[in-house]
Amino acid sequence: MNDTSNWSTDKLTALRLGRRLVAEVPATRNDRRAFVDVTPSQTPRDSEARKQGRVPSDTNRNFRLEHWEYDSELIEGFDYDIGAVLVASAEATGESELVTVLSNWQLNPRQFVYPWDSEDPK
Repeated sequence: MNDTSNWSTDKLTALRLGRRLVAEVPATRNDRRAFVDVTPSQTPRDSEARKQGRVPSDTNRNFRLEHWEYDSELIEGFDYDIGAVLVASAEATGESELVTVLSNWQLNPRQFVYPWDSEDPK
């Protein structure tokens, strides 16, 4: 059973539409900032729909999770990736496994926001 009950409806819909979400998490040092992003997989169906001006919803997407840490002084510039460190990454097959990975990483789906509502540099 998919336990998506911790996702707000708008965020779950965003994931199903193939939109990336981001959560800021504690960094290892005071001069660093860290973010976890969830990026839904893109399929040939997505490409075809885009050509037709549509965005398909898909409840069977897979997800890529990445936990990045950045130098806080460089995060707002073009060089945000200098000194960036990939702390962890994972693949999740479907929404249920996504919830499991987030739980293993001690993250709650409600921590995630749209990228434009975060200071994630990507």
